Amino acid sequence: MTIAPVVREVDVKCAPARAFELFTTRMAGWWPKGMTIGKEPFAEIVLEPYVGGLWLERDAQGDETRWGEVLAWDPPHGFVLAWRINAQFNYDPDFITEVELTFTANADGGAKVRLEHRKLENFGADAERLAGMLGGGWPTHLANFAEYAATHP
Repeated sequence: MTIAPVVREVDVKCAPARAFELFTTRMAGWWPKGMTIGKEPFAEIVLEPYVGGLWLERDAQGDETRWGEVLAWDPPHGFVLAWRINAQFNYDPDFITEVELTFTANADGGAKVRLEHRKLENFGADAERLAGMLGGGWPTHLANFAEYAATHP
């Protein structure tokens, strides 16, 4: 079974290089505060800027919960992340879907941010349900990011 990837786009009011920087270095500033898989709310979200780098959340006590890792890193154009959060919303090192982000210039001097969450069939029997959830969740995350980018030019 193949599940269509979730593809969403948002325009932001900053140049692609700045949008890339904000997205990758200040994720905790725009990621919804209640959206966590750790035991405690996150204090920061870390995205290590290189292939093989970790993607994780860290709580106020310093405890870390992995989300995945960096599969491709091409600043300021884009990156690909391994999403290793399974259908039960737990980190699973043996599970993978992919999240690709690209940052391109748009006509007004800002950036178009494109997200593609793919390989959703890897969720197995839960694939259609998770595709629907992710398809509804990513637009909120991207809207949060666009608002954050507008206030942090």
